[in-house]
Amino acid sequence: MTVADLAPVRPFARKLPPVVGVSMASLALAVTGGVILAAQAQSRPSVALPMVLEVVAVALELVAIVMMVSIRPFAWFRFNQVFAVALVAYVIQAGMIEWAFAKNHTPASPLIALTLGIVVFATIVPVMIAFTVARYQAVAARD
Repeated sequence: MTVADLAPVRPFARKLPPVVGVSMASLALAVTGGVILAAQAQSRPSVALPMVLEVVAVALELVAIVMMVSIRPFAWFRFNQVFAVALVAYVIQAGMIEWAFAKNHTPASPLIALTLGIVVFATIVPVMIAFTVARYQAVAARD
């Protein structure tokens, strides 16, 4: 691969879909749902609004992934490298958070909503990290 092969696809000259923006919206909704549940921890929490927020967060995460998968050319090798490492770290964090909820006997309905939010957290943050790294990698036009 020569510099001439990379020239047509310079990282800063590309217009890419708003993957990180949509991912951040997803993460914000997931966290907001968890905060709403935590704010009602002393009483019987209503899970309707937090569940809606979590479902919308999952939908936005899927939208971000579909947008990202449609990008051609893209530095998929670099994305996969970064994503794998970040995913391991965030799954460990998510597991510790989930364990704390289970250990504290969180009731089933709030636990489902919180688990959805934790899944979004554990998967969308690695996507954002890996996408941000991969988007600035020069790739050949034939990739």
